Amino acid sequence: MSTLTIALPSAAPQQPGRLLRWNDSLTRFALSWPFPLAVLLLWYLAAEFEWLPPQILPPPGMVAATFVDLVRSGELPDNLWISLWRVLGGFLAGGLAGIALGVAMGLSPTARDYLYPTFRLVAQVPSLGWLPLLMMLVGIGEALKIILISKAAFVPIALNTCKGLQGVSNRFIEVARVYRFTRWQLLTKVVFPAALPQIWNGIRYGLTHAWLALVAVELLASSEGLGFMIVYGRQLYQLDVVLAAVVVVGAIGFALDKILALIEQRLLRWRRDGF
Repeated sequence: MSTLTIALPSAAPQQPGRLLRWNDSLTRFALSWPFPLAVLLLWYLAAEFEWLPPQILPPPGMVAATFVDLVRSGELPDNLWISLWRVLGGFLAGGLAGIALGVAMGLSPTARDYLYPTFRLVAQVPSLGWLPLLMMLVGIGEALKIILISKAAFVPIALNTCKGLQGVSNRFIEVARVYRFTRWQLLTKVVFPAALPQIWNGIRYGLTHAWLALVAVELLASSEGLGFMIVYGRQLYQLDVVLAAVVVVGAIGFALDKILALIEQRLLRWRRDGF
């Protein structure tokens, strides 16, 4: 009598896949360094051989020393905290308003008909285009900065929330109806999870736009913050201060986007990459 043997799948094949992902991550990390290092080397050579006057292009070592001095004196941390609080307040206000409007336009055709044309009209005006009018209405205090930062975050978040909800596949809706989902179950178990990737993309774009708007408004109308440090350094012709502040602006913006990317990986871990 013959014996039928069934080979059960083991968990071992998952390990190569995990190793491949680690290898891909390490490869991407290694490939991200050559270009910035080349730029740093070019900067060093330009300063060392004085291709540009030191007053215009200070050497990297001087900028690093200025950065350390600014940190030790407390000037850089104080201005950084002010900028971070401004962008946090504006981003939360604009983000919540953007999600509310995006949900209304994405779920209600009537609301979309009433609001979408006006929203698109307002979205075409850049944040700084509102600056002269807002300066007359609210002055140049904190309210001006919060409003402009909120507007910069509001538009991409509202637009992506609306498009994400509209783009949910009808097949998902039909399956939910087959299972007799209530409207609440349809929204919480089907519609919002399916739209979440694009909504989160809007949140990331919103934070990026809010950070850029913050720096721009601090350049034009502020006596504190990272943008003010850049203007102040230029007025005193201290380009080392300007470059140190610019590097911090870029590093903080990169870090904020990276934090949202890590949260996205956690929230959308069920999603598989296409490549």
